[in-house]
Amino acid sequence: MPHFLLSSVWTERFGEFVTLFLVIDPFSVIPAYIALVQSYKPAMQHKIALKSVIVATLVLIFFMFAGGFLLDHMGVPLRAFQIAGGIVLFIVALDMVQGDSDTQHPKSKDHLSIAIYPLAIPKIAGPGAMLAVILLTDDDRGNVWGQLGTVGMLMLVMIIQLALLYAAAPLFRLLGASVANVIGRIMGILLAALAVSLVLTALAEWLNLPKL
Repeated sequence: MPHFLLSSVWTERFGEFVTLFLVIDPFSVIPAYIALVQSYKPAMQHKIALKSVIVATLVLIFFMFAGGFLLDHMGVPLRAFQIAGGIVLFIVALDMVQGDSDTQHPKSKDHLSIAIYPLAIPKIAGPGAMLAVILLTDDDRGNVWGQLGTVGMLMLVMIIQLALLYAAAPLFRLLGASVANVIGRIMGILLAALAVSLVLTALAEWLNLPKL
């Protein structure tokens, strides 16, 4: 393969990695994860982290290969999907801010349920991440190697996500329950702002309004 083509491929892959890292934002999941698993032993916390990352990865890979096709055949535009995802994300964020829901009391839920919702969906594999993987693979329809390259970049981001979640338990012991609770509520407010931004951005694009 010519050098300039190889360089172009690596540049494209690096761009995909940066995009996925920024959209998924592995660091933003840590406070919510700590708030959700604080009552479990470290071994169970690691199991929850692993399951949440695996589920999120599978969901995003599904959207890579079938998301655009599925939305097209359902007649659902990307903006409508973005608005719906923003609403779901806002509900989760509201639970985090209130602090009196199952989001703050994981004992009332099975650990597998916590790994799937709200950790895997929508915190790790959120609406922004789902939209990003659809758009990243939209130009590679029929290019299997291009799609596999994007999958590789996603896997790299998810490995980083898993490593950060594994490191969250000792971090929680260092901070203490009260600090983790405060951080969880603050992150809930930021998550709510992100959810509102997703909805307003989609509406602004639909109505041709200026950006916020």
